[in-house]
Amino acid sequence: MDDSEAAPEEFMAQLDRADRDALSERARTRRWPAGASLFLEGERSSSVLVVVSGRVKVFSLTEHGEEILLAVRGPGALLGDMSAVDGAPRSATVAALEPVVALVVATPVFVDYLSSRGTAAMVLIRLITQRLRDSDRKRVEFAAFDTSARVARRLVELAERFGEPEAGGVRITVALSQDELAGWVGASREAVAKALRTLRERGFLTTGRRTMTVLDLDGLRKRGGGL
Repeated sequence: MDDSEAAPEEFMAQLDRADRDALSERARTRRWPAGASLFLEGERSSSVLVVVSGRVKVFSLTEHGEEILLAVRGPGALLGDMSAVDGAPRSATVAALEPVVALVVATPVFVDYLSSRGTAAMVLIRLITQRLRDSDRKRVEFAAFDTSARVARRLVELAERFGEPEAGGVRITVALSQDELAGWVGASREAVAKALRTLRERGFLTTGRRTMTVLDLDGLRKRGGGL
């Protein structure tokens, strides 16, 4: 993955100490168990969240109830910011992949925070721009890469953002099901299962029940089109 495609640091990591403290002072802390919904698609914005610990998935549902995974976010991530800024209903659902602790900031308070903290507002603008670029890049992937390559690209992303080095490889610590991975790459569960089997046979990774370890990250990058 070149510098232009590197995953950006999450919102809190890009703020300076004064802006982080100012945001924390305006927030209350809340906890969610694994599987709980933090936001629901279509609801009106009443707050934004900043993840303190745990990981969440951001997804949308098709009219047939199929889940389309849009992103996985971790500590420091800002959630619900677009609805807070434009006043439109939430464009996606956010659910906890594991127990989550987050700071909750009321929407009017967050908007006032951005108005008074110009540097923080610029950080948010950069993050939204990066998300748009990432969204454009993923749309190109659907036309340019086969399922195996798209799976490889998402696994590289997970390994680089949430991987833990261990003997012989990098363990992906986010437990996604094959259905969730299929929704993320825009393929059927059967196609994703076949892609994972091919990647295992080529020695790029090992898989277990909701666990994966990348054995050859460079090889996986190349299979994904030389990210």
